[in-house]
Amino acid sequence: MSSIPVRLGILGCGNVGAALVKIILEDQSLIESQTGEVLEIAAISVRDLSIERPAWVPRELLTLDPFSVVTDPSIDIVVEVMGGYDPAKALIEEALRAKKSVVTANKTLLSDFGEELSELARSQGRDIFFEAAVAGGIPLIRSLKVSLAAERVRRVTGIVNGTTNYILTRMSEDGTSYQDALKSAQELGYAEADPTADVGGIDASAKAAILASIAFGRKVQYGDVYREGITSVTLDDFAFAKRHGFTLKLLAICEWIEGKDGEEGSVSVRVHPTMVALTHPLSAVREAFNAIFVEGDSVGELMFYGRGAGGLPTASAVLGDIIDAAHNLRYGSTERHVARPAAQILPFDELDYQFYIAIDVSDRPGVLAQVATVFGANGVSIMSMEQVGLGQEARLIFITHQAKERAVQMTLAEVRELGAVRRLVGFIRVLGNGSAQG
Repeated sequence: MSSIPVRLGILGCGNVGAALVKIILEDQSLIESQTGEVLEIAAISVRDLSIERPAWVPRELLTLDPFSVVTDPSIDIVVEVMGGYDPAKALIEEALRAKKSVVTANKTLLSDFGEELSELARSQGRDIFFEAAVAGGIPLIRSLKVSLAAERVRRVTGIVNGTTNYILTRMSEDGTSYQDALKSAQELGYAEADPTADVGGIDASAKAAILASIAFGRKVQYGDVYREGITSVTLDDFAFAKRHGFTLKLLAICEWIEGKDGEEGSVSVRVHPTMVALTHPLSAVREAFNAIFVEGDSVGELMFYGRGAGGLPTASAVLGDIIDAAHNLRYGSTERHVARPAAQILPFDELDYQFYIAIDVSDRPGVLAQVATVFGANGVSIMSMEQVGLGQEARLIFITHQAKERAVQMTLAEVRELGAVRRLVGFIRVLGNGSAQG
């Protein structure tokens, strides 16, 4: 066993930082016996010394000066769990230039600057690890980077935001309205007071960019990700989904599209609500859990499932990275680094999907024929149709065959111009085959 401790400087002591401190202090013997590494916390940077913290956090290690942590020559590994761009990016850069390895859970930063920071780490002969940046305690990043390194991954489809999955679970199982489900998520601590990053798909988009970069070996940034949140999903959408063998999930979908005639392939990365067939494994993922479905040429289908957020699960992933970084420092090695060229992003309107579309119209003869004519004129084939009476109006609900996003958007634009059409009330992309489709 090693007798020389690896000294850690921790930036941030919120839920994840405090949980990490707890695990390291309580499980020192276990960590050493299983890994051979002795971990010592040298300093913990915080924004406010007056905030009450758990009893296990050593007060004498707290400091308000994060730059003193990253420049301290006695510290071997800097652990960034403070989040955000500023000052996290500058601190990580300073730590790497000071020849320290870095462990971070900062998905926001990595989705825009991951390749840049990885190159800086490589140039300094140090590591930057980020297992906890996507899917919390699920060992996904390491699996993609190591176990599936030589796999031709075709698609990664995931529920990567526990807050939205909890909200959609409550709407589906209890008939709770979106607003009430969001309030419940906030009361349980799943959602922030301002939930925009979660319900707007921002958090999931940052994670999708990281996943696509690793899965396909191409640099994908947050701005490359098409994004829709869950704020427009209604209980009526769930009612239709249940009748036809679907449920609703917010999915991050990363897909590799082969080029034609020897051309470079392209990448599609998107986050949006999706009707998922009940026969698909992701349909059964409930509450605040995450799951990621990976499809590859040789390995076939894999699914990773677990708690995607929370202090202890995320801290567990951070600790795994710390141990890897400590091992590499001790033996003078670094993780495998592969330069990723910028991805060629497939325009979103070129994608093929099935679509759920609900339209409120005047309830009079000939209206359905008018709407169907517009669909046909744009090459959008209807797989199934349902009509629901609403007094003086009717709701026409369609599921299409596979069609290009561009063609469907043109269809909807023209349908809105019909005098009998009152409003578009539902528009969700579809994954898999529900019971109504055989």
